[in-house]
Amino acid sequence: MRRGFKAEAERTAAEHRSRIGCEDFDPLDIEKMAQALGVDLIPADDLVERERLEELEEIQSGAFSAGTFNVAGRRVVVYNPLNSEGRQRSDLAHELAHIILGHKVRTIESVGELKLLTCDAEQEEEADWLAGCLLLPRPLLLKCARDEWSAKKIARKHRTSEHMARFRLNASGVLVQIGRAKAAKNRKSGNSA
Repeated sequence: MRRGFKAEAERTAAEHRSRIGCEDFDPLDIEKMAQALGVDLIPADDLVERERLEELEEIQSGAFSAGTFNVAGRRVVVYNPLNSEGRQRSDLAHELAHIILGHKVRTIESVGELKLLTCDAEQEEEADWLAGCLLLPRPLLLKCARDEWSAKKIARKHRTSEHMARFRLNASGVLVQIGRAKAAKNRKSGNSA
């Protein structure tokens, strides 16, 4: 990830959340965010039979989560309705992050008879990070860490996966920050005794 991107992503997420009236401590309204970006959200079972999605999931679990397409001049995000709500929200936030960051829609490449979507690894990493910032902004994580909320409690309250909550708590550095603050407080109170 390019230097400074993580801090930039926190600011970008705060700006986009603010535009739709979503405070730091509110769960992200994905539908409102998509609407503000001019994006349609479509569950894949609106386009293909649900049985086909179930069959794909059985053949290769997690093979399809979501994708962004340009259809007749309109951006459309198609997502897997078989995934849990928390996973769906992460997938949708990831796709919206690509749009916010101005990433190009991936291209379809042919390898023999197979059709494959190409991905830029750096863009995927950036979209992952921004999606986490959109769903669980740093000020929220700081408050939750101070209040000693578990990843499970954060996930439940903010409708994300527990994996996303744990990732953001660790990767954002809030647990280290809170740990240092507590250690400094303990040293100070120990010195004054």
